[in-house]
Amino acid sequence: MFLVEISAPGGPEQLALREAPDLRPGPGEVLLQVAAAGVNNADVLQRQGLYPPPAGAPAWPGLEVSGRVVALGPGVDDDAVAGTGAGTGARNGAVSGATAATDDDAPWRPRVGDEVVALLDGGGYADQVVVRAEQVLPVPDGLDLVGAAALPEAACTVWSTLTAARLSPGEWLLVHGGSGGVGSFAVQYGAAVGASVVTTAGGPERAERCRTLGADVVVDHRTEDFVEAVRAATDGRGVDVVLDVVGAAYLDRNLRSLATGGRLAVIGMQRGRRGELDLGLLLARRATVLGTTLRSRPPAEKAAIVAGVARDVWPLVASGAIRPVVHERVPLADAARAHEALASGDVFGKVLLVP
Repeated sequence: MFLVEISAPGGPEQLALREAPDLRPGPGEVLLQVAAAGVNNADVLQRQGLYPPPAGAPAWPGLEVSGRVVALGPGVDDDAVAGTGAGTGARNGAVSGATAATDDDAPWRPRVGDEVVALLDGGGYADQVVVRAEQVLPVPDGLDLVGAAALPEAACTVWSTLTAARLSPGEWLLVHGGSGGVGSFAVQYGAAVGASVVTTAGGPERAERCRTLGADVVVDHRTEDFVEAVRAATDGRGVDVVLDVVGAAYLDRNLRSLATGGRLAVIGMQRGRRGELDLGLLLARRATVLGTTLRSRPPAEKAAIVAGVARDVWPLVASGAIRPVVHERVPLADAARAHEALASGDVFGKVLLVP
């Protein structure tokens, strides 16, 4: 197999392609031949030495892939899956994108030949990965296998966070960074579940693309104040939920953007990890601040999140309400260029690495 390792903490030039022994799936795992791997900000932080992989994860980066199942480890019963009903529109015998359970409600499990996506603990920058079967989902009908790699990390992050934040139809959602990998998914998801969506983006062209994803209001953060824009859009009420990847730099303004009873969900720290919180304003708003990460969660929690995405999000993908947003497909050997592109700020959606 080939993988991209981090030679030493530092810049993109520290990413290097090397050959390694082929992988074998362990108990409860599946082996995938990778079609594409998503590039995420977490990979950049890992390359810089700021975000080490959790215990037991591969040392090389990559949190999501698409690919084909080529082998099953002990405990992943191919025969048991092969004989069950698979619903309509199945790809290679896998279940349809509209459901991740068989007709008799038995849990779906991957089998050899299935086209799938997977949420990983690490190791996606490679042409092979092993992953727990519970973190694998079938590629929904209508998606190409490579492009589907843009979905699992964003889908799991957004669904788990906005579920915890209790986003409901008819509410207002503010998404920061609507042009990013997570943000472009969150805009689509919010619109698909019946929320009114405000998002921030840099520049008129990126703002217009966010509108095509379903945003009701787009704020050019280079020239506009998102607090004022939120107040204008909601007749002074504020938004019910803020999904924030920025961190400390936006903490005060996020709180001032909330409606009474609003919820601020912080999932990133792109512009700082420490900020000052006005507790008087927090109390007056009767607001909630919650923070969450995905990679460090234990396997049982990740399995539950993947199951929730299969139940609640995959039907939206299969219907066309949510689609992958792919900026560029880059050869695996050029992973350094992919990281440079991400750092440039010009990427809209996801960059994918293709072996």
